[in-house]
Amino acid sequence: MPGLVVFGRRWAIGSDDFVLPGAFELFVRLVWWIGILTLYTVHKGQFNCPGGGLLHSYLLVLLILLASIICALSALVYISMQGTISNPGPRKSLPKLLYTRLLLYLPEFIWAVVGTVWVSDSSVQCEKTVINVIIGTLIASWVIIIFTIIGVVIVFDPLGGKKTFYLTDSVNRNLESSQSGQLLYNVKNTATRVWEKRIRLLCCCIVQDDDHRVAFTSIAELFRTYFSDTDLVPSDIAAGLTLLHQEQDKMESCPKEPEEVLCHSPSSPVTDDLDIEVENAAHYMLFAAAAYGWPYYIYTNPFTALCKLNSDCCGNRPTDSDITGSDRHNFHFGSILKITGLQYRDFIHISFHNKIYEIPFFVALDHKKEAIVVAVRGTLSFEDILTDLSADCEDLTLEDVLENGFVHKGITQAANYIYRKLISDGILNQAFTIAPEYKLVIVGHSLGGGTASILAIMLRNSFPALRCYAFSPPGGLLSKSLADYTKHFIVSVIVGKDLVARLSMPNMEDLKRRIVRIVANCNRPKYQILLRGCWYEVFGGDPDNFPTELDGRSQDALTQPLLAEESLMVHRSPSYNALEDESHLNSPPQYPHLYLPGKIIHIVEESSSRRLCSSDIKYMARWSNETVFSSILISPKMITDHMPDVVLKALNSLSQEHGSCISC
Repeated sequence: MPGLVVFGRRWAIGSDDFVLPGAFELFVRLVWWIGILTLYTVHKGQFNCPGGGLLHSYLLVLLILLASIICALSALVYISMQGTISNPGPRKSLPKLLYTRLLLYLPEFIWAVVGTVWVSDSSVQCEKTVINVIIGTLIASWVIIIFTIIGVVIVFDPLGGKKTFYLTDSVNRNLESSQSGQLLYNVKNTATRVWEKRIRLLCCCIVQDDDHRVAFTSIAELFRTYFSDTDLVPSDIAAGLTLLHQEQDKMESCPKEPEEVLCHSPSSPVTDDLDIEVENAAHYMLFAAAAYGWPYYIYTNPFTALCKLNSDCCGNRPTDSDITGSDRHNFHFGSILKITGLQYRDFIHISFHNKIYEIPFFVALDHKKEAIVVAVRGTLSFEDILTDLSADCEDLTLEDVLENGFVHKGITQAANYIYRKLISDGILNQAFTIAPEYKLVIVGHSLGGGTASILAIMLRNSFPALRCYAFSPPGGLLSKSLADYTKHFIVSVIVGKDLVARLSMPNMEDLKRRIVRIVANCNRPKYQILLRGCWYEVFGGDPDNFPTELDGRSQDALTQPLLAEESLMVHRSPSYNALEDESHLNSPPQYPHLYLPGKIIHIVEESSSRRLCSSDIKYMARWSNETVFSSILISPKMITDHMPDVVLKALNSLSQEHGSCISC
């Protein structure tokens, strides 16, 4: 629902968000009140000790204060339970109750100070049990007060004092000469600065230069644009995600049309080609995983990794000419040796240098496949995250191939960095001097997969036999023309409901619209949605059939937004306009449609299981179409399916299954 307005400003909390925290505090206050009442009743008439008179007054006032707070909390929780997310009418009296509850913090604070002074007075000689109970009471008071202050800081909206929703850029340009246009311009700039400060705070531990400052501004503009057209609070988004997850699970359990995949008979040549590519992908995924160095090795071998690295790495220290960047204790290089099974002499170049737009990679000789492998690391640092989030589009021109194509800006700059290192520093020349008959293979996972794909496009003219394997690359990477061009030499591997493979600005806008629609049209209170959603995520069961205002409407009516939906999505952001603007070759929108690179292998579980852990999972691989990844799927596995160990496990399972079939 729209953010709660109190004290003349908007806050990042809804009027229906006080049910669960209020109920918890109410429970604590009731137990507390009963305990104090019992203490007062048992010791009534026994306050003749030094300081006992003050103790008697303290307990009596505390009982009255707690009773007042309990009454205020009960009313607050009850009113917050009324209505739905998009129907705050039954909760219109909540701000007055909130003012009352906040006013009670003043006497509670004063009484907590009084109690603290009384306990610290050495002249008090009352019974030790009584003093311990008072100390427990004081601790509870201060904990609640501190957590309340923290909560206020968390839900504080820096823009709440002048919350204005932004119009599109074209409208703003027409209004810039007027007072209202200047106001909108100032609000947009203020919002961008707020997001930039947040990003700087998160990245305070890294050295910041001009590249970082440009990236901060670009990312802040992206977040400002994305969140500028909705009036949702975080709990609304959580409720929307759990509703979407249950809705998707219901749709998966129903008979549906065949998925948009390229299906082939088991004996077709294309299926044989798929088996070969899966086997190759399983082999090269080791290199992509190895690029993560010691964090991946310790993650996959938590009990033995440190012992093995400490015992084996010290004697394999490469010379300074072989390695760039920091590798303390030689753990990164030792982990790469362990994961790939290669020898030190097989490595041509290793770079652990990491800055924004400059990511680690290594070049090695793979004698098993007779290939020179360039492995690019995925996201593992704040600098990598900034590279991921620099999602503006820029042109990539290929001579004699394509006039132009749009690519992800941050990932393209990372690919440019590695391209310069490989060509200008003569790394590839050195590799082909050692093994001139070998082919060039570029691999990477996640950010590394996207970088490897664009790097492969840059090197394609110089190395026509080049191959690239992109594991779980970002979805918003290449324009349609470039994606089609890469089908001849790039293979993307996606597992299950991987979130990153579906990430693009149009997909994020689509997710936002779906969240707004399902939240605005659900007829249940938010606390019921969240409680049922938590139960469903943890314990499973059948998806809840929440009634909505969409039920019973005709198909034509479903294309029109409801009034409640319009109140939450007050205006379309410029990035969402890209969804309806297909003529972007001449005048590109800021975030046009971008796609996964190359041919796509989609690996799914044959027997779908919602559990995060399973002892025996059987996978199935198939050629897929980029349109399958045009919508973000909500699932507990949307993150785990992206992890490199899960991708490697799925590929190894398929490769071993294919090998056993051949032997049979």
